[in-house]
Amino acid sequence: MPFRICAELCWSPQQNARHEMEKAARQLGIRMTFVRTSTLADLEGVISGAGAEKVSAIVLLAEPLWWPHRDRIAEVAVQHGVPTIYELKEFVDAGFLMSYGPDNVYFFRRAATYVDKILRGANPANLPIEQPTKLELVINLKTAKALGLTIPASLLLRADQVIE
Repeated sequence: MPFRICAELCWSPQQNARHEMEKAARQLGIRMTFVRTSTLADLEGVISGAGAEKVSAIVLLAEPLWWPHRDRIAEVAVQHGVPTIYELKEFVDAGFLMSYGPDNVYFFRRAATYVDKILRGANPANLPIEQPTKLELVINLKTAKALGLTIPASLLLRADQVIE
């Protein structure tokens, strides 16, 4: 069964994410389909279709558009039996199956360091750009149960947070 990747691929980080996901899928022998969505109604239609096609999962690429709709997206995905993955743990709190992405609390703390340096006279152009070094895996067991999925113990042991 294929994975379905949903995103409005219009900005550079998403293009890079798509490239990396395609590369990983080829290496793992996974068939992926990328679908452009730009409205909640479009996304609900994709999720509904994915449920009918028995798609393995939907990976929703990071897009600020989805933030206010995360509860509804999770609800629709569970209704149609489609596991959903996002990079922010707040989406797992809303009912997505899992997330794997940067620790945003860490980034907010790092941002305070940058603000301090700038307020002390540092030129922002001279400050280094940082890439995430800590990624978090969060799994929602309530959602797994609602989808009829059993999460392997080895994956649960690796998770930074498990929502029960």
